[in-house]
Amino acid sequence: MRKPTKARPAAAPGHPAAKPARAERLPKVKPRTLLWTGAGLVAALVVLFILGFWIRHRRIAERERMADEIRRRPPPVQVVAPKATAADFPLSLPADVRAFATTSLYARTNGYLAAWKADIYDRVKRGDLLAVISAPDTDADLAQAQANLNQQKTNYGLSVATEDRYRGLIATQGVTQQQLDTYHANREQADANVRAAAAAVAKMQALVDFERIVAPFDGVVTARNYDVGALISAANIGAGQQLFDLAEDDRLRVFVNVPQPYVMMVKYGQPVDLTFERNFPGHTFTGVVARSAGTLDPTTRTLRTELDFTNDDPNFHIFPGMYGEATFHIRRLHPVLTVPTSALLFEANGKQVAVVTAENKIHFQPIVPGSDFGTEIEILQGLKGDERVVANPGEQLSEGMAVTARAESDQNAGASGGGGSGGAK
Repeated sequence: MRKPTKARPAAAPGHPAAKPARAERLPKVKPRTLLWTGAGLVAALVVLFILGFWIRHRRIAERERMADEIRRRPPPVQVVAPKATAADFPLSLPADVRAFATTSLYARTNGYLAAWKADIYDRVKRGDLLAVISAPDTDADLAQAQANLNQQKTNYGLSVATEDRYRGLIATQGVTQQQLDTYHANREQADANVRAAAAAVAKMQALVDFERIVAPFDGVVTARNYDVGALISAANIGAGQQLFDLAEDDRLRVFVNVPQPYVMMVKYGQPVDLTFERNFPGHTFTGVVARSAGTLDPTTRTLRTELDFTNDDPNFHIFPGMYGEATFHIRRLHPVLTVPTSALLFEANGKQVAVVTAENKIHFQPIVPGSDFGTEIEILQGLKGDERVVANPGEQLSEGMAVTARAESDQNAGASGGGGSGGAK
């Protein structure tokens, strides 16, 4: 038997007797296997390349087909149907509020302001005393005129007595006819002097009466420009030199400029609403159409119309000079059509709208526009109401061009549907 050998102790690391362990040997790959593996990888890459190229080519072809279909398809346009206006509708216009009567009171005699009896915003009645002017020289002139009148009356009485006395002597030839004619002329001259003196007294009396400034009508004092002791001159008639300004504000004149299309719809006596949203929100004043200028302003093509309003409510007092809004209740005998303002075309031969015909072709229809409401405009002539009007025509449209008409509701539905189909692709 073979004796077992004793295991040698392992040499310590770093010992000269220590040797590295022998690595295990891997199985040897045959060249044929490597060849087939490489061929398989190359074939897979070729298949993937061909598949990717085919898919990309198919997508490109599909896109070109869709682009060509879109190019051949008539361009879509959004169309709207003209809408008929209501038979009754409100017409709101800016309103300028004025007092029913207003005046400035000036002095007609020279003097000093002795006293004033009314101040700003005082309500006065017709004939009420507003101020007193002290004019001693005018009073003296009146006294002189009255004395002269008395003197002329005395002279006239003497001339009358003289003529009557000598007229009795004409029968006895105590006086000649020529002398009698002279006495008669003296009498006529004395009578004329009396009348002239009486006129002078009346004039001076009027000047004295002008020393009292009185209200010409019921109203409110809106200005007082002088204090007591101020020198008053009848020659001061410029702006701001009046003694008082007076306004009759229990009634109001409200002026409105009515545009030409509505002139024939506004009638005298027609009720009108007046509102001041900043001053009296929610409150409406009622008046009537009183009068108009009878001619249109050639610049604005509007009719100056005057409305009358009462102003006797102390809780809702309107001040003259306010700016409000007057609302007319207009009734049309023949309602008109409206289209969006964006549909209007301004061409060299006039205003037009683009209409899609029954053959889905563009036709430019001449129209006569009316009032512009901002987003919509009236069409007075040119449309019947059953047309399909292009809502926003562009420069690319031309007469007879084929288009695809889409209503706004259809476009909204198409937009939502298109989003879903786009997401599915």
